[in-house]
This record gives sequence, structure tokens and C-alpha cells, in this order.
Amino acid sequence: MMHKLTITGICAALCMSTALAQSSAQPDTTATTSGPSAWVYVSSEIGTTTQAEVRAWTAGPDGKLTPIAGSPFSDNLAALAVNGKYLFGSTPAGMIDAFRIQSNGAITYSASSNASAPAGGCNSAPYYIFLDHTGTSLYDFYPYGNPYCSNNQYQAWNIVKSSGSLTYLDQVGDGTFPWRNFSFIGNNVYGYTASCFQLTNLDIYRFKRNSDGSITQLSTSHLLPKAPSGDTWCPGLAAADPTNHLAIPAVLIDQNGNLAPPWRLATYTVNTSTGALSTASTYANMPKVLVGDISQLSMSPSGKLLAVAGQNGLQVFHFNGANPITPYTGLISSVSINDIRWDKNNHLYAISQHANRLAVFTVTPTSWKWVASYSVNNPYGIAVQPLPLPWQ
Repeated sequence: MMHKLTITGICAALCMSTALAQSSAQPDTTATTSGPSAWVYVSSEIGTTTQAEVRAWTAGPDGKLTPIAGSPFSDNLAALAVNGKYLFGSTPAGMIDAFRIQSNGAITYSASSNASAPAGGCNSAPYYIFLDHTGTSLYDFYPYGNPYCSNNQYQAWNIVKSSGSLTYLDQVGDGTFPWRNFSFIGNNVYGYTASCFQLTNLDIYRFKRNSDGSITQLSTSHLLPKAPSGDTWCPGLAAADPTNHLAIPAVLIDQNGNLAPPWRLATYTVNTSTGALSTASTYANMPKVLVGDISQLSMSPSGKLLAVAGQNGLQVFHFNGANPITPYTGLISSVSINDIRWDKNNHLYAISQHANRLAVFTVTPTSWKWVASYSVNNPYGIAVQPLPLPWQ
């Protein structure tokens, strides 16, 4: 059974209709390829059953989707990740399955790896899976792992090129990670995420990727922006640009210990030699977020745009490296969005569980438009493989 994918409680009633079709600017016709833009994969429940399937499309240069031959594929997957050669998916039984991607984007089963064994055999399954920049290492967020079946953890795996099977490397965990990925900066060495467990552990988590793909958890950073007197910040999640900068959302905790929305966006700079953080963000220069509780944020491949998804919709900001993030769009969708991905042709893909939809937008630094939306029953995981492939 696929669970609702939330961080802080996505709960609004949804409808993807005219709210997705509005635009604040003329469409941008710039394209980085004249051929297909991407292969798009979404895991989806089959009717009212507890089984899932994978729906697959080819995105054209305009972002419009065409089903791939054989789709939907009858593979009971939840979280997804893709490296150009394999599509990886977690299963309710605690496995991570690998599917070889064919020349047209279709998938065929290749291998299975047991993710529950290193986690102590706890009755759980990988909730989120993601890759390093090279696509040679896979990481999963595994809830309630360790010998006591209590702490959240990240597991690291090496991908066997010939089959897509996984070789276990190591795991780190302390129980307070948010239920998402951590984000690697451009050097593929340091990764970051943030959370404020029970509004008391106000932490930015730092990880180092070792030469074999294993991960080491570094000391937690408590560096937070300057807040109004008597208040502090609750941080959550992180997204890195292609160099050494991070966007980290945060919401104020007032003097009475209560959250004081809206969420705002801070910018951090990473020392690429040590992984240490610095920030010039303050309450005064951190832009407000309109999406309510944040479910995910994603940096465009260029590092110039930051997409933020949440309870109230989807919003895009200009990301300016070490300088403050600046507002760009309002809500380009006013329905709840639970996960987002970019391709390399200015397209942003968003899934909504409550609306049972996959939406596509074209977004550049100067304009944006809604492209189309597609019916998908309770979409859980999404993976986007930009085209052409790196080796083509």
C-alpha cells in the first residue's frame, strides 16, 4: 500500500483545473533540444487496491507527454529514482528493484536488493530514494530502522553497472531526519538537509560522500539566520545549486514556542573543502513562501530557479547564489503538490496525490506557462530522466 507522501501535513482539498492553466507571462519558446525532453515515470495505485503500477511518458520539446509503449508497467513500486540506465523503485516488502531502461524509455525488470536487512529487519520500507550526481550510488531514507526499529536513517548503496543490483555500503541515522532526501552540492561530496524535530532540535544535517559512495554524518550545524528578538527558526529540507550554495526553508518559532508562519527561504554557502556553512540571511532578506507547509523544493539544473511545493500549491523563486533569494512567480498552481522534478529543457513536473494529477510547466528565468495535466491515480513517486542521455 502506498502512503500519503507528506512532510508537515498536506491536507487541502484539491482540483487541478483552471488553477493550473493560468500564466503571469508570455511563454518562453527557448529549448535546449529539438527532440524529446525527458522520460517521466510516476508510480500510481491501481484503482482502490494496495497494488501499484508505473506509468511512463516521453516529454516532447514543448513538455507535452506521450505514453511510452507498454505503459503502465505492472510493477508494485512506490519511491522512484533514475540514472539513465536503470529505474529504481522501492517496494512495500522493503526491497529496492532495478529496471533496465530500453531505448524507447520502456522498462524491464533486472534485479532486486533487500533494503530491510541492513535496517535490522524492521517492518518498514524505504520511503524515499535518490542518487548522487554521477548516478553510481543510491541512497534511501529508511524510517524506523536500526536494531531498535525506532530511528530514521539513510542507507548508502553501490549500483552494480551490469545488473542494477545494489551492494550495501553503510547507514547513518539519529531519528530526526525529515522524510526526504539530502541534497548534494556541485562537488558531489557534501550533502545537506534540515529539520526541527518537535520544535526543539533545530538542526542542519551535514553528510560527506566518501570515495566509495558510502556516507559519513558530520557534526550537526546549528547556524540559523538572525531572527527577531526572542524568536528562533525551525528549518526544514534543503536544495543545492550546481556549485556550493543551498536554499533552506525556515519558519519562525515565537517566544511562546509556537510556529509563526509563513515559511521563508534562507541561502547558505558551503566551504567546499570542509563542508562548513555560512549565511548572510536574516529575517529582513528572506522571502516569504506562499505554499504553506512545504512538501519539497527542487533546484533547476542551471541553479537559477528554485521550485517550492506544498500544501497550497507551487511557487518558483529566483536563486542568486550567495545573495538573497528573490520572488519570481506567485502560485503557479493553487492545489496541493507533494513532489516535483525538473528536466534540462525548462520543464517542471509536479505530482498531486489528492488531485490525482501530474502537471507540467515550462519555466525559465523570464517567463512561465502551464503546459498540461494528466490523470494519475494517487501518484506517489516521480522520476525524470532528461534527454538526450549523457552518453548519446
